[in-house]
Amino acid sequence: MEGKFKMSIRILVLRAPGTNCDEETARALREVGAHVDVIHTGKLIRREVDIFHYHGLVLPGGFSYGDHVRAGAIWAKKLKARLGDVLLEYVEDERPILGICNGFQVLVELSLLPGWDYESSPQATLAPNISAKFETRWVYLRHENSGKCIFTKNLPKGTILRMPIAHKEGRFLLAHENHLKTLLLKDQIVFRYVKPNGTDANGEYPHNPNGSLYDIAGICNPKGNILGLMPHPERAVYSWQLPDYTSIKHKEEIRYYADGWYIFKSMINYILEEVL
Repeated sequence: MEGKFKMSIRILVLRAPGTNCDEETARALREVGAHVDVIHTGKLIRREVDIFHYHGLVLPGGFSYGDHVRAGAIWAKKLKARLGDVLLEYVEDERPILGICNGFQVLVELSLLPGWDYESSPQATLAPNISAKFETRWVYLRHENSGKCIFTKNLPKGTILRMPIAHKEGRFLLAHENHLKTLLLKDQIVFRYVKPNGTDANGEYPHNPNGSLYDIAGICNPKGNILGLMPHPERAVYSWQLPDYTSIKHKEEIRYYADGWYIFKSMINYILEEVL
């Protein structure tokens, strides 16, 4: 009965021309017990699919529309022009939305993150990496949230995690200097890049791989039901995906799941407790 109950959770993974992490993300969600449909944005725009049929929405990584203009901009404009009111209703219904890498860029372009004023122009951006090149590497993150973010409910504040990044435009910046104080005050910073020992990266490359302000790797909206992050949790679901797996696989304490699993599991737990 438990398995059947879990499979009633329906998650929409939305794709667009250029996204390339759809199936990895869908597999991660199925691993935690969800039924997942990977659907093209066009079907949503043409109203062939009802977003409210799904308990949660995920915008995966990739290079939507070739990252023309800037990363995530075209995908976001299409969604806002044709589905803006529907998305806002979905958010106000407090259903979970997860944006990974390119998906994070889209959520920022939509002003769903930081989420202070949906009608305004974006209050943040994910600018080109300070190295001016594509960065792909495993990074260390520190969980900074005090419990607001529904995607990290099971992670104590201060937990150190490992996930990979793969992006050229991941440098998180804010429109105004005082916005950082607002993020801190509202407990919206979820992940920061850190050194392997868990201490602040302080902008130091490669620990902070892109030059993000305050080493920010992921944020949530004020209600905590929307999370955007640049690292890829779907590529860190299983221990065999870890870069040092061959050297640690014989250790007794090795876990079957890796750190990214907790994000998807927390999403499902929230749906079970608050949405269904």
